Amino acid sequence: MKIIIVGNGKVGFAIARQMAAEKHDITLVDNMTPALSKADSTLDVMCVQGNGASISVLVSAGVRTADLVIAVTGMDETNLVCCLIAKKLGAKHTIARVRNPEYRRDAGMLKREIGLDMVINPDLAAAREISRIISFPAAFSVEPFAHGRIDMIGFQVAESDNLVGVSLGDYHRERPADVLICAAERNGEYIIPNGTFVPRLGDNIYMIGTKPELQKMLRHIGRTLQKVKNVSIFGGSRIAMYLTWELEKTNPRTQVRIVERNTAKCLHLAAQLPKAMVIEGDGTDNELITSENIFEADAFVSLTDRDEENLLMAMSARHAGVPKVLSKMTRANYMDIVRSTKIDSLISPKDIVANQITRYVRALANSEGSAVESLYQMLGGEVEALEFHATAAAAPLLHICLKDLHLKSNILVAAIVRGEEIIIPGGMTCIQEGDRVVVVSKSIGLQDLTDILA
Repeated sequence: MKIIIVGNGKVGFAIARQMAAEKHDITLVDNMTPALSKADSTLDVMCVQGNGASISVLVSAGVRTADLVIAVTGMDETNLVCCLIAKKLGAKHTIARVRNPEYRRDAGMLKREIGLDMVINPDLAAAREISRIISFPAAFSVEPFAHGRIDMIGFQVAESDNLVGVSLGDYHRERPADVLICAAERNGEYIIPNGTFVPRLGDNIYMIGTKPELQKMLRHIGRTLQKVKNVSIFGGSRIAMYLTWELEKTNPRTQVRIVERNTAKCLHLAAQLPKAMVIEGDGTDNELITSENIFEADAFVSLTDRDEENLLMAMSARHAGVPKVLSKMTRANYMDIVRSTKIDSLISPKDIVANQITRYVRALANSEGSAVESLYQMLGGEVEALEFHATAAAAPLLHICLKDLHLKSNILVAAIVRGEEIIIPGGMTCIQEGDRVVVVSKSIGLQDLTDILA
């Protein structure tokens, strides 16, 4: 596909890197020479310098024959104008990044009036992911499939877990819960497990099922499922505001405290979030932390614009004994360092958006088949979990028992949603037309359900 990306900031670069890896024809448009130089030297893309909202610049970038234009500059208005012009000039599909909460309410109208095919909001997407993780305190990641009817959670195997040293075949023989362990990471090795896999201390394990069944499994493993009632947030960013709204929706009794040093931001947050406690001050000040009981929370989330501050405060919260600690990180070169600090969860808005775009592009590329409905990249992008809608185009694998299908190696059919029924499949399970099928794979780039066949 021919894709034009306008705006080569952190989000734009992450999308370009992902799309280039999937062998699409990418053109990057940006005003800033240094940003384009970095992309030109590290990615297989074409670069055009100029204002992405300029007709002449878009024409020179090839907008008239573009399959998709993605506008992700730092200005919402520029992104909207860029997409409007691109559609008028012949681009088949357009996506705009829109971060302002005021525009969020008008997303439906923007799509209709401007012709947008998709609106992305990295801040809202990050807030929703954090909210999901907080709802599963034992997990470091939670990803929904089938419109939220099933979840895939990631957790690290602890010494007290009773599945340590027991093969999955033996452990599941007593059927403690209707879930499936579908991926694992051990010392940098990425595994799609079978019944002989034996979990060890420190493994990162991914498990899929409905929320009640996942909670039942975690209890059986030996995890306590204490609910998060108090959340402290460091940094009064847009993500903090969206997160507070999300927490209020899922549990109105959740108490939220936000620490922000900027007076204007504090006043804005206080007006938008009347139920939250907004504290003006330096969140790194030990006296403020003690006096306001910041680390007496069930969960701590660091959400400033500086990765270094987020990391420092997350480490401090972990040292102080906060049960659940999450941190926003944007720099990829920090990730390995942060993972060694035992911080529960790292949130990367740019990677979340790159996943959303990848899912959309794969669906566009395969609009006639059983296309990708949801996509989640995990374990450093080495493993993907994908949701497909099984259409008649998937005939080669319909109504055939999974044990009789010749699947590619390192591919697992992890869950099937059939009407109101949630199925954790076994060897005798068959995929039927209309099913939603979740597949976990080390084969990056699956576009169609039939791609799982050898």
